[in-house]
Amino acid sequence: MVELVISFATSKIKGVSNLISKSENISEIPINKEITTKKKISKSTLNEWKWGYIMIFPTFIGLMVLNIIPAVQTLLLSFEKAGAFGKSNWVGFDNYKKLIQDPAVIKATINTLKYTIITVPSIVILSLIVAVLLNQKIKGKTVYRTIYFLPMVAAPAAIAMVWRWLFNSEYGLINYLLSMVGIHGPEWLTNPNVALISIAIVGVWSAIGYNMVLLLAGLQEIPKDYYEAARIDGASSIRQFFTITIPLVSPTLFFVLITSVISAFQVFDIIFMMIDKTSTALEGTQSLVYLFYKYSFVLNDKGYGSAIVMLLLTIIMIITVIQVKCQKKWVNY
Repeated sequence: MVELVISFATSKIKGVSNLISKSENISEIPINKEITTKKKISKSTLNEWKWGYIMIFPTFIGLMVLNIIPAVQTLLLSFEKAGAFGKSNWVGFDNYKKLIQDPAVIKATINTLKYTIITVPSIVILSLIVAVLLNQKIKGKTVYRTIYFLPMVAAPAAIAMVWRWLFNSEYGLINYLLSMVGIHGPEWLTNPNVALISIAIVGVWSAIGYNMVLLLAGLQEIPKDYYEAARIDGASSIRQFFTITIPLVSPTLFFVLITSVISAFQVFDIIFMMIDKTSTALEGTQSLVYLFYKYSFVLNDKGYGSAIVMLLLTIIMIITVIQVKCQKKWVNY
C-alpha cells in the first residue's frame, strides 16, 4: 500500500516538472480555479443605500443652494466693483490690494480677534463649570437648566436691547447698583476702552446656555464606575475632574471650542444693536462682519464687502485647521 502511494506521488511530481519544462514562463501554467475577492452586494444593502441617498438629497440641495453657490458667487463678486444702476466691473485683485492697506479693515480684524480672545475661553470655561454643577444631584436642576438655556430662545435683537438699557451710563441698572456701593460706573457703550468688553459680556452670557447643554450631554455619557473606582482609590474631586472628566468630555469640549470660535468671528447683531452709529466707540468695536454690512448695504460696494468676507473666511479656515491639528494631542476619542 505504501509503495502504491509513493509511486502515485512520484508520477504527479514528474507530470508537474514536465509541464514546467515545456513552458517558457511559469505564468503559462494553467490555473484551474481563479481566486476572487469580490463580494456580492445584497439587494437589501443596495436598497438601504438607495433610501439613504434619497433621504440626504434634500439636505444636499439645501447645502448647494444656501451655502456652496452663494460662497462661489461671493468669491467671484470680490473681484468686481459695483457700478451705477447695479452693474459691476471686473477689477481683478484691486479689492484685495485695497483690503491690505485699509486701516478700517485692519482695525476691524484686531477688534474681532480681541473679541474672540475674550469670549471663547470665558464661554468654554463657564459652560463647563455650569454643566458640571448641573450634572450633580441637586434639587430643581431641571429648572436651572431651563433658566440657563433661556438666552438661546430669546431673539438676539431683544437681548441686545435689554443689555443696552442695563449698560446705559445715565439710568442703567448696572450703574445704579454700582452707585449704591459708592462706585461710579463707566460709560459702558460710549467709552472706546470699555465698549468691546461690554459687547463681550453679552456674547458670553448669550452663549453659555447652548454650550452648557452640549457639555452636559457629554458629561452624562461618562460611566459612573470610573468615579466610584477613583473614589475608592482616594482621589479627590479635583483630581477626578482633571483625570476623568476633562479627558472623557474632551471631544465635546473640542466641538464647543470650534463652534465658539466661528461664532465669535461672526459677531454682528450685538454690535449693530448696542453701539450707536455716531458713537466714538464704534471704531473700537466694529467687527469684520459689521464692516462687510457697512460696505455692502450702506455704501453699496458689494465687491469690496465680498473681499472682506473672503478675508474673514480665510482667517476662520486657518484657525479651524490649526485647532483640528492640535486636537490630536489632547482630545481622547
